[in-house]
Amino acid sequence: MSRPRIVIVGAGFAGYRTAQTLSRTAKGRAEIVLLNPTDYFLYLPLLPQVAAGVLEPRRVTVSLSGTLPHVRLVLGEAGRIDLDARQVHYTGPEGEGGTLSYDRLVLAAGSVNKLLPIPGVAEHAHGFRGLPEALYLRDHVTRQVELAAATDDPKRCSSRCTFVVVGAGYTGTEVAAHGQLFTDAQVAKQPLRTGMRPRWILLDIADRVLPELDERLSRTADTVLRERGVDVRMGTSVKEATPDGVLLTDGEFVETRTLVWCVGVRPDPLAESLGLPLERGRLLVDPHLQVPGRPEVFACGDAAAVPDLEKPGSYTPMTAQHAWRQGKVCAHNIAASFGDGERRAYRHKDLGFVVDLGGVKAAANPLGVNLSGVAAGAVTRGYHLAAMPGNRVRVAADWLLDAVLPRQAVQLGLVRSWSVPLDTASPEVARVPGRPEGEPAKTRPGGEPAKNQPGGEPAKNQPGGEPARNQPGGEPARNQPGGEPAKNQPGGEPAKNQPVTGTPDVAPPPDQPGPGPDVAPGPVRRTDRFTEGDA
Repeated sequence: MSRPRIVIVGAGFAGYRTAQTLSRTAKGRAEIVLLNPTDYFLYLPLLPQVAAGVLEPRRVTVSLSGTLPHVRLVLGEAGRIDLDARQVHYTGPEGEGGTLSYDRLVLAAGSVNKLLPIPGVAEHAHGFRGLPEALYLRDHVTRQVELAAATDDPKRCSSRCTFVVVGAGYTGTEVAAHGQLFTDAQVAKQPLRTGMRPRWILLDIADRVLPELDERLSRTADTVLRERGVDVRMGTSVKEATPDGVLLTDGEFVETRTLVWCVGVRPDPLAESLGLPLERGRLLVDPHLQVPGRPEVFACGDAAAVPDLEKPGSYTPMTAQHAWRQGKVCAHNIAASFGDGERRAYRHKDLGFVVDLGGVKAAANPLGVNLSGVAAGAVTRGYHLAAMPGNRVRVAADWLLDAVLPRQAVQLGLVRSWSVPLDTASPEVARVPGRPEGEPAKTRPGGEPAKNQPGGEPAKNQPGGEPARNQPGGEPARNQPGGEPAKNQPGGEPAKNQPVTGTPDVAPPPDQPGPGPDVAPGPVRRTDRFTEGDA
């Protein structure tokens, strides 16, 4: 008798934990297949430390094949799921198509950047959902500081050393906190013009930093940011983005070359393509993480709307903590569906939150005990080491080295601006100029071919992250993706601020290197569209 096959789509927090737990409980009685565009699990909470030069990129990635020995890894992205035939159709990293049949299916596709219909944002902003975006931001910030130090123009120096972060949730707060320390360390060795220092601006239309957390944690984070020199502006956001800066909702125009978009996430469009009941873009499941009417289909993580049994009538938020715990429950319930054990409903207990603010500063409330300063920093780092499924020694070693040695602020040039567009369903796969001839175009869930994808494999498996709340638009996407189509789509108007687009009618600033010889492709057009009600 053949073994049943369990196919898991996505290796984020939910998908990885499901595969890890199943590999231990199945003990060879089932074939476990993990479909993912990359061969690693990304520990997203430490990504700001990669952008700030604290951790090397590989420290926050965990090898799937190395840590899941009894799981078969298939590199590729799910493009279409035939629920009646029980088949997952996917595209491999080199454009080849494939099909996986299943007896049980786990949808853990995660989330993508949430876009809002703000003019210029899709063209001039960059998200922070994947490793390529963090590497790009580190290079970009380093380059801006170096160019600012070399120029004699005070106005240009000021604009290059002004960095705007939109969204004061977990990600935006940590990016701004680490970024200010990173740039201050750079100018200590390479001073700017007299009286100038790097300026980080954190925007959010909410009335306080970290609006989803306890007010005491919010006050701690706000105090640390302001003491460090971050310009925190609550009740303010971006009205329009241009190549030269951003127009704020209060009417001020801020000259800047850097706009980091951290307004939250939305469920991966794969969930919408199934034609099943949704809740604001998330696949509706019962408390046992099964899709009603499809007992062979399970869903967890950001792509699933899981009933919150602690708060009847609501759903669990899109966070890494919930995704990690749901993955374990999902694995147990899959085993129970084969007669191994009893099903269990997903319940959670709030164990507290941690926010890393860089250096020795943090805000944390483990088990409801509010901490700040060095104590919170120790708890935060201890929590991350305990939560990571691998690389603990390497991460701890990098932290130790960062405490005693200066950071290396160098540009590696591995990721260019055009390869990490904001308007994309592939936040963790850097784009390349084209594909080898003869490769078929990758078809997105909505049926539109993805153009210029790296092998046709947009990544869809990113876990966790804060929900898109209190941002311009006021609430999470209601089953409808947001965002204005980027003007630099293939066949469209090229973005005028891309450093390597090769656009002939745009001259670079005098102190900025000219465009490269290759014409960079525009960002991939997502099949989801903003509709009325999402703003």
